[in-house]
Amino acid sequence: MSNKKDMRRADLIIPYQEPAAKTDAPEFQSTLSSTLPMAAIFMRNRYIGWAAVVFAVQSWLGESEDTKKSTSTPGYFSVGMSLMSLAVTYLPLFLPPPPGIQQGSATDAAPPVPA
Repeated sequence: MSNKKDMRRADLIIPYQEPAAKTDAPEFQSTLSSTLPMAAIFMRNRYIGWAAVVFAVQSWLGESEDTKKSTSTPGYFSVGMSLMSLAVTYLPLFLPPPPGIQQGSATDAAPPVPA
């Protein structure tokens, strides 16, 4: 009924070749995970700080072996930097500024003097 002979021809076998990896792909995820903590510190914005933590963790968990070799900073450094930026944004809750200190830059105009 069925033929037990292998009908595949050995001369038609093509061995598998792994495709070459793209080396010129930009790393936007790692760029965001390193610049968002700085933006959160400069702007003192908690939402940017939380976004920095999320992007840093995603970037750290998504690292490939090629990315680890080519990047200058490891993924856990980005996570640590984003956690530090988040701590800086929440710092006024735990260490409030002393009363009477003017909240502004040193280059602003002087406030009016009460008469």
